Amino acid sequence: MEYRRLGASGLLVPALSFGAGTFGGRGELFSAWGDTDAEQARRLVDISLDAGLTMFDTADVYSDGASEEVLGAAIKGRRDQLLLSTKASLPTGPGPFEAGSGRARLIKAVEGSLHRLGTDYIDLFQLHAFDAHTPVEEVLAALHDLVRAGKIRYLGASNFAGWQLMKSLAAADRHGLTRYVAHQVYYSLVGRDYEWELMPLGQDQGVGAVVWSPLGWGRLTGKIRRGQPLPAGSRLHRTAAAGPPVDDEQLFSVVDVLDELAAETGKTVPQIALNWLLRRPTVSTVIVGARNEEQLRQNLGAIGWELDADQLARLDKASAVTPPYPYYPYYRLPDFARLNPPAA
Repeated sequence: MEYRRLGASGLLVPALSFGAGTFGGRGELFSAWGDTDAEQARRLVDISLDAGLTMFDTADVYSDGASEEVLGAAIKGRRDQLLLSTKASLPTGPGPFEAGSGRARLIKAVEGSLHRLGTDYIDLFQLHAFDAHTPVEEVLAALHDLVRAGKIRYLGASNFAGWQLMKSLAAADRHGLTRYVAHQVYYSLVGRDYEWELMPLGQDQGVGAVVWSPLGWGRLTGKIRRGQPLPAGSRLHRTAAAGPPVDDEQLFSVVDVLDELAAETGKTVPQIALNWLLRRPTVSTVIVGARNEEQLRQNLGAIGWELDADQLARLDKASAVTPPYPYYPYYRLPDFARLNPPAA
């Protein structure tokens, strides 16, 4: 397993992390992802650790907390062998104190996650979304106190807009508070919006990308192709509306090239899609999920080899889309490019 720095921090993370969204299986959305119990999860953790995959990501909203509970049971007795990453801020109930990133809410959320995970510290704690109702200074001060108390080691954000992340980083610097070193983001061959603003920001500010849904919300599994119906077992039947939208023609153009490269390399479509991501700037770790051992072992096959320059260029071309304003139309002009070198 390759290990990388998480942004500009001193934390080494594996190039692939394990996403425990399939653990627990509570609720309509997460039951469609998977219903892995503690015994099954323990086996997946065994395989991961044997391969050097040492970081496991979850959140308090995954299966109403059951994901953290199952993960905690699966790692019992080997906490010092791995890294735990979890998230909070999204609503966990209807009450006024069950959402957001205010001081009281964050303290309660961290204590709850520690209890469910069966640990006394969290390696990477991330805000699951930006809370526009709470001053960033209050959020950062609360997180800083939790870091100083030893309950959190490193801080990250997730799904922030560029201005939200930069405002938070500037406030942390201004007040001497702990900075975010990670940004958990959606990024895939069929979802490259991360590149326009968040990637350059991450490069400039030392914030590493923790990539979620690297297979485009289950669309780059190798089972979805032009002119064919969704496979019967695809979770897209139940979850497509909850994930990032993808234009069908763009998807099929990317899949066509993935199929070509699979024939050339002997690798699978998901392995190629993951390998492309691992070569992108600012990417510290890519979160892979698995409902069973076979899926996990296939995902682990995305490392230990590299696509060549021509293969990368073909994937870049097939997946490229016109950037939004203000990156279009100026990004093609030589003077603009000289002043603003692309992160990608």
